[in-house]
Amino acid sequence: MQSFLGPLLLFAVFIIFFIVLPQRRKLKQEKNFDKSLKKGDKIVTKSGMHGKLLEINDDGTCVIETGAGKVKFERSALSMEMTTKANAPAK
Repeated sequence: MQSFLGPLLLFAVFIIFFIVLPQRRKLKQEKNFDKSLKKGDKIVTKSGMHGKLLEINDDGTCVIETGAGKVKFERSALSMEMTTKANAPAK
């Protein structure tokens, strides 16, 4: 029984440090991104649509102005990674 306890404990530590903690960190970054959004920001959705944020609603939706017109999206459809890449200064 004791020979089985060591590898099990090592596996638990591996799961915590390499899966659970990075996932928590990413969720925290996404919450901060969601809170920092304001009208006029240039954003990109997870499906790749680019636009300018017109409205942020309390029901979890937002209105984006694109080349095709105004489109209503869920706020969870906004991509933090693609938006930061699109807004990064050119080198």
